[in-house]
Amino acid sequence: MHGQMCWLSKSGSDEEKILHLQAAPNQPWRPYTAFPQYAVPDYKIPGGSKGWATYQKLLKAGWTLVHSARANEFSNQYSESRVNGQ
Repeated sequence: MHGQMCWLSKSGSDEEKILHLQAAPNQPWRPYTAFPQYAVPDYKIPGGSKGWATYQKLLKAGWTLVHSARANEFSNQYSESRVNGQ
């Protein structure tokens, strides 16, 4: 299965970005830690990016990296369609 990956802030603020995954179209973006079937342990590097090891694994497996602005666009469309009952 090939999903999408994106670097997003944990709570939508300007804080540190971590890897988020979208395993299937029209699903919300969730932190990589919510996917134990895909996540691998982070490298033990002080200040290292959270999810970098998982990113490398999934990139090799054919997952696609999506720009954060585009991921937010998808999230907004998904949220609006759920609110509108579509």
